Amino acid sequence: MYQIHPEVFQRKPVPCIVVILRRMCILAPLRWKNRHQSRFRSLPVLPDLRGIPGFSAILANLRFRFAVLTRGSLSGVVLKKKRGIFPGAILGPPLKGHFEAKKAGFRGKNQSLATQVPEALREPENPKRSPSRIKNLYHPEKRTRPKKGPMAEILLSTCNARYAHASFGLRYLLANMGDLASRTAILEFDIARSTLEVAEAILARKPRILGLGVYIWNVSRLTELVALLKQIAPKLTILLGGPEVSHESNSQRIVSLADYTICGEADLAFAKLCRDLLGGKRPLNKVIEASPPHFADILLPYAFYNSEDIAHRVIYVEASRGCPFTCEFCLSSLDVPVRNVPVEQFLVEMENLLDRGVRQFKFVDRTFNLNASVGTAILGFFLKKIELGLFIHFEMIPDRLPDILKEQIKKFPLGSLQFEVGIQSLNPEVQGLISRRQNNPKTIENIRWLRAETNVHIHADLIAGLPGETLASFGEGFDQLYALGPQEIQVGVLKRLRGTPIVRHDVEWEMIYCNDAPYEILSNKLIDFATMCQVKRFARYWDLLANSGRLPQSLPLLLAQGSAFDQFMHLSDWLWKTTGQAHGIALARTFELIFAYAKEQYSGSMETFALALWRDYHREGRSDKPAWAANFGFGGHPDAKPVTVKRGAERQSRHLGEVRAKAH
Repeated sequence: MYQIHPEVFQRKPVPCIVVILRRMCILAPLRWKNRHQSRFRSLPVLPDLRGIPGFSAILANLRFRFAVLTRGSLSGVVLKKKRGIFPGAILGPPLKGHFEAKKAGFRGKNQSLATQVPEALREPENPKRSPSRIKNLYHPEKRTRPKKGPMAEILLSTCNARYAHASFGLRYLLANMGDLASRTAILEFDIARSTLEVAEAILARKPRILGLGVYIWNVSRLTELVALLKQIAPKLTILLGGPEVSHESNSQRIVSLADYTICGEADLAFAKLCRDLLGGKRPLNKVIEASPPHFADILLPYAFYNSEDIAHRVIYVEASRGCPFTCEFCLSSLDVPVRNVPVEQFLVEMENLLDRGVRQFKFVDRTFNLNASVGTAILGFFLKKIELGLFIHFEMIPDRLPDILKEQIKKFPLGSLQFEVGIQSLNPEVQGLISRRQNNPKTIENIRWLRAETNVHIHADLIAGLPGETLASFGEGFDQLYALGPQEIQVGVLKRLRGTPIVRHDVEWEMIYCNDAPYEILSNKLIDFATMCQVKRFARYWDLLANSGRLPQSLPLLLAQGSAFDQFMHLSDWLWKTTGQAHGIALARTFELIFAYAKEQYSGSMETFALALWRDYHREGRSDKPAWAANFGFGGHPDAKPVTVKRGAERQSRHLGEVRAKAH
């Protein structure tokens, strides 16, 4: 058993207690121990600790200091051990001398407690454990607790769908706070954080005004948050904004709980409302309508992307707002007219982001190629910088691709350009019902040209459940699109977004939507509930197997036996029947399932299919030969090199790896 050496304790009693209780031996919050129980092993306090002369007196003097940590008595103290090493030099293993001296408060070169422990009580030193690693290991609160930020009178916050998404809207608000900018801060979360943790972090900043960005993916979580904050801190003024509360506001619980809601683009309206509230002027109306600002009147937000955003998160940019089209399922159709950022000003901002190290840009413009001259200028700017290793994402109108844009697009190298192409439906009758103007022959021609003549990665969108669309007609559209060869086909299910005129079809087409966000359609006149569930699973499995780029050689073999839609629907139904899972399927298990399905359903050569699947398997960086490949004659490693995945563009990297493999 490890013990405190009496000589060390008698010479340095107070530092010993501090090291034992405060720095090394105590699991500061007991809840942290419970959360990570599987990673550490708790031991009882050493029984001979109380018997050391002077320990009780010193402990009494420090009782107040450590009351919370020890739960009022020494019995609350637990010692930690990981990989056979106790924390703290005086308990046995000698850590780096300078590290322990710093922890114990010593300044002398050879005065660390480690050097004073008799050799017989020490464990061998592990040279692989650096001081910084040990520091993080034994002070887990520095890894798990949120950093305390500065106090802010006005706090801008939201729950993003994931950490990698930085809130573009909050940065626009901060950029346009004017004289209130120094009193304003941003605090972002993701929806994985619990409501209690978010509330605690917000109230720790002691804001007077809290602005929340409300979207379809976070409205449920933020409704809980606002209700909780109003219980704990009723004097906190809560302002809401965002697309989810900009329409049908009066019927929403979150709006009734909050103090004020700004509908529309709040770039300027938010700062004005904050200025009024801090000045003691409270608006009469709870819901405030904001007029769309002109870009000449607002400041751009790109300076408010910090170094952490640039290193780890998606950088959103926009060259325009609004959409000239009137598709009834889309909120962008309500944003009229289209407004463009002055091109010169925009390109200066992009230059600044490049200078700061940004290499991936995601444009949120709904109609990037609407104005050919603006699109050409932006493409030309990035083309001059392409040697920096850029990746740029645009959303484009599928039937509008003038020659001046084509000439620029053809010059971009592999892995640098992605187009999100909104097809939604290739059924003319459905397009007419939802007021979507789309030239289908021109759309098909443009996609075929992009695949044949350019290096663009195409992400095409289809929507299932639209009024007038049967499962058969949706499948026909899917097959048409699949034949054109886009790298990704995103199959979405219709959502009833607040404010969109799609509701006018509810009665005629018996449209039934889920009442909770994201308001997906459950059934309609042509597709019943069970079939709609099938389509949702189809979409999930297609994303997992096809869009991910994990099966570029084997999946086409399965789909070549007839209609791609019918073949994959059969695979989707089989996977669901076999596993009962649409999420959480491990990579190795996925390959096992695909092989098992092929054994039952594939009509071609199983050896050919197994070799294709094995190549896909090794492209994922696996070096083993799985059991399902053991019975075939091929040996060694297949001629498929592992794909180098680029951060932020993982799927594109996998598809790109297959293109390069075919080229060689």
